[in-house]
Amino acid sequence: MKNRKICIIGLGYVGLPLAVAFAEKYEVIGFDISKSRINELKDLHDNTNELSSKELKKAIDCGIKFSNNKIDIKESNTYIITVPTPLTINKNPDFQPLISASQSVGSVLKNQDLVIYESTVYPGATEEICVPILEKTSKLTYINNTQKENGLGFYCGYSPERINPGDKIHTLKKIIKVTSGSTDKIAEEVDLLYSSIITAGTHKVSSIKVAEASKVIENTQRDLNIAFVNELAIIFNFLKINTEEVLKAAGTKWNFLPFKPGLVGGHCIGIDPYYLTFKAQQCGYEPEVILAGRKINDYMPVFVANLLIKEMVARDFKIKNSRVLIYGVTFKENCPDIRNSKVFDLIIELEQFGCLVDVYDPLINPVDISSNMISKEDIILDNYQSIILAVAHNEFHELNVKTEKNIVFDLKSILKNKDLSL
Repeated sequence: MKNRKICIIGLGYVGLPLAVAFAEKYEVIGFDISKSRINELKDLHDNTNELSSKELKKAIDCGIKFSNNKIDIKESNTYIITVPTPLTINKNPDFQPLISASQSVGSVLKNQDLVIYESTVYPGATEEICVPILEKTSKLTYINNTQKENGLGFYCGYSPERINPGDKIHTLKKIIKVTSGSTDKIAEEVDLLYSSIITAGTHKVSSIKVAEASKVIENTQRDLNIAFVNELAIIFNFLKINTEEVLKAAGTKWNFLPFKPGLVGGHCIGIDPYYLTFKAQQCGYEPEVILAGRKINDYMPVFVANLLIKEMVARDFKIKNSRVLIYGVTFKENCPDIRNSKVFDLIIELEQFGCLVDVYDPLINPVDISSNMISKEDIILDNYQSIILAVAHNEFHELNVKTEKNIVFDLKSILKNKDLSL
């Protein structure tokens, strides 16, 4: 493997830990279009909370450079693209971040350079969408197994990201990395590159398409499993059975999967299934199970709001102008990311009933989000008729929010004193 000069494109939850890991062994530049992101990293601050100041300082001492200037990346020979892959308003894949990143890399691409994609896409997207942009911008030829390597060209690889935001146990180096390349030789090089930093090992597959498919089904599977227990929660509510107790009982069998009901959002589980169904529909197949799971999970904020309102009516609580406090607004526990958080949908549902909703989240600066956000000092429990535990941050596990005057709705089943749970 030749001397790699690595450029990581996109310094979010995926790109930053990857750049820091590679910096221990290679010359690395981290590139992001956000000037403020670059400045905060240079100041040893990571607002995603994935890396500490000490870890950033160590990386800078190792020689990593952070930049938002495209000129600074042209001396690299290995480009790893880790930008987001969101959805359009119609829930179709939005490839604009990936297209922009490909154009930027293509403008500096040189003969024999390697471009590796980590962004989650549908099977085939790398070679159908990204490669033509690289070819057009660079004026170079894409080299794969179907052609001889006789002329100017570049290689591609795909190694899907497996970062679990907020998880301090299953970190980058401890998760097996799937790898692939556009030729057999380059696939071996991609695998060796990641093997040099991933202590858990790698798993090389036969093609970029296989690697893409392996990633998109990970989150689709999880989405479906959560949809299943969410539907159980809905059914058991009608049957007046405690879902948490049922799941604990079923979980005493060794092969019962321990999924729990809840709000399903974020930039992975709530997004990736639509990439797979989009491609399936392009191929002429109408997926049913996957979209059914998405429909259930998207319905959960409505179900939660209605369940709370029914309980308020049963207790003769006044609905209009009733005050509701929600603990947690991020899309998952111990993570400051609010992208596609379904807590916002829950807020909208409650406000449509006339409720006055406040939200407290220790990982979020109140002024950065919305007028609903309040600080911890502003919370007076007696002022709220209803309290919802929406996100299971560590700080919330020992909450004691039950009073004689309120309803406590625990969506995550972590509180000892509660009136409702999923």
